[in-house]
Amino acid sequence: MEKFLTLTSTIVPLPIENVDTDQIIPARFLKATSKDGFGDNLFRDWRFDSNNQPIPGFILNNPTYSGSILVAGKNFGSGSSREHAAWAVAGYGFRVVVSSFFADIFKGNSLNNGVLPVVVSEGFLAEIFAAVNANPKATLTVNLEEQTITNNVNGAVESFQINAYKKNCMLNGFDDIDFLLSNKDKIENWEKK
Repeated sequence: MEKFLTLTSTIVPLPIENVDTDQIIPARFLKATSKDGFGDNLFRDWRFDSNNQPIPGFILNNPTYSGSILVAGKNFGSGSSREHAAWAVAGYGFRVVVSSFFADIFKGNSLNNGVLPVVVSEGFLAEIFAAVNANPKATLTVNLEEQTITNNVNGAVESFQINAYKKNCMLNGFDDIDFLLSNKDKIENWEKK
């Protein structure tokens, strides 16, 4: 995985609550076992009509908005436990998803796949949506080491929580296997004792 330290990016706003994993990646795309190509089908049924044409009103089809940070409404990633949803978010190019609440399994799957889920207060989330609605070039800065998110429009800063182990992995670009390999000498020394 790529190391995550600090990211400043424009925002893709998705002010929809209760987005479930079937909306993130429809079940018909779950046949693959490789992570490749899932980003192409992120929010597939919201992005494309039955003739495979882009739906102009959907945010990912609007060239005004771009960036590595998806800002979503409350309860993002609910529903089934499919890891493919995190693969689709990462495959599309998002490094961070911001919401006031995430489903636990989606949150864990995201962290395992290099996507940082940042939980903010509902008030802070509303300020982000207001900022990007006023200016599509508005940015956020996410600092993993300090565990802060900054709305660069008004300077507001909020702290977020993250499991210490997952934080260490993301800062170093480790998945679970990489973490074990980085501790190989310690493990071998312990086994010798």
